[in-house]
Amino acid sequence: MNNTSALRRDPNFTWLMSGGVISALGDQFTLIALPWLVLQLTGDPLALGMMVAIMGVPRAVLILFGGAVVDRYSPKSVLMLTKHVNTALLAILAALVLSGSATLLPVALLAVGLSLASAFSIPAGTSMLPHAVAPQHLAAANGAMMAMRQLTMLAGPLLAGLLFALGGDGSAGMQDARGLGLAFAVDCATYAISAWTLSRVKPLMAARSDKVQEPVLRAVGAGLATVWRSPNLRAAFLYWGLCACVVGSVMQVALPLLASERLHGASALALLMGAHGAGSLAGMAASGMLGKRRVVNLGITLLLVDGLVGLLLLPMGLVTQGWQGMLLLLAIGVLGGFVQVAVFTWIQQCVPQAMLGRMMGIFMFVFMGLAPLGAAGAGWLASLVSLGVLFAGAGLFLLVAALLAWLFTPMSTLVDAQVGASPGD
Repeated sequence: MNNTSALRRDPNFTWLMSGGVISALGDQFTLIALPWLVLQLTGDPLALGMMVAIMGVPRAVLILFGGAVVDRYSPKSVLMLTKHVNTALLAILAALVLSGSATLLPVALLAVGLSLASAFSIPAGTSMLPHAVAPQHLAAANGAMMAMRQLTMLAGPLLAGLLFALGGDGSAGMQDARGLGLAFAVDCATYAISAWTLSRVKPLMAARSDKVQEPVLRAVGAGLATVWRSPNLRAAFLYWGLCACVVGSVMQVALPLLASERLHGASALALLMGAHGAGSLAGMAASGMLGKRRVVNLGITLLLVDGLVGLLLLPMGLVTQGWQGMLLLLAIGVLGGFVQVAVFTWIQQCVPQAMLGRMMGIFMFVFMGLAPLGAAGAGWLASLVSLGVLFAGAGLFLLVAALLAWLFTPMSTLVDAQVGASPGD
């Protein structure tokens, strides 16, 4: 029986897959609606950047501790709690927008609450699979889960765009923002449903007996020390963190501004993100068909992909039609999707399961937590320079960073991990 057939017969994977897809689909609605709501409430790119930063700072700080909490109390229990919290917060946010009483302060407070919850849900969710499926099925399970999530990144924005077009996106005033309120309500419902599917998952016996009992601060320190002692992990995490802080922060501000200033509102932003999701899905499909075929090795492949993404970012600032941005983001998504499964599997198989929550927390800190920290600066830059300069600067930075990483760091020596390999291998 091959891995795919075995996964289809695994109830744990079935429940995880169904709940993860439902929740990820709902997340796309909020991912588009929240920055758009802030833009409609303020009309200020600096305010948008500040909001992204306000959401990102607590998440970036706490996500490291979130990984240690996951290792101590189990991914399932932490993830279940965050789903209930997010359900409540999104219900309040939806009620505020639908009633026409949304203002910047309560929206910001609720956004910070969602960010705090994600500091624990991200390491819990990314370390859940090894606790629920057999080790020999991990790579196939990662591929299937990521492919389905990328499918939601295609379908979710398209559905959200339709909802905004029919219900209103606030462009004509907050009295015309019913579509935004319904988007938050949809995400609220998906969290409630995914909490029920998660309750059906039964962690493996080996995983349940492998909890960490040391204090949280000491556990976080042990995770950071593990990364620092491994030249490969240290180089990879520092490189990813730097790129996320600069390029990721620019994209979080520049894409909503592109949709607002040159295209056709929230629906255009949804289409841009949908194109990126479609590309990521195609890239993952290509990765599944090609297996572990690399350009020399995993590290060279990652750096080459980053260089190509940098080139594709250069003309983003020249976009004046939606289809132009969609084509560029489609290509960027293909490249990113091609390497995502390999990166996650490499990390998951390089560290002991008892440290997996902390390691994924550190990874998500550098990959997702750092980008909002630079968003305030990106918003400030956006108020001073054109969109063309903003996108071109991000693309050039990524090109130079990939080149320097190839020349001066161990990034170019990374190879696909084998089960049981040590982080330094």
